[in-house]
Amino acid sequence: MKSQQQRTVQWDGNRVKALRTHLGKTQQGLAEELGTRQQTISEWEKGIYTPRGTSNTLLNIVAERSGFKYRVRRKD
Repeated sequence: MKSQQQRTVQWDGNRVKALRTHLGKTQQGLAEELGTRQQTISEWEKGIYTPRGTSNTLLNIVAERSGFKYRVRRKD
């Protein structure tokens, strides 16, 4: 059985926007919660960039705490 640490979510623009909508936040509001810029949230949602590192981890935490349902992909 794989450990909790080996589970990862592939955050794409649609998933970031869905989480933001689930939270009832603007891009600015989500940016403030994550400690990033509104432009970064916009770029994620447009698919220009994808969240990595700490941002990815924070999105996972926010999603889990808010009850946002997302599919978890396991690393092989």
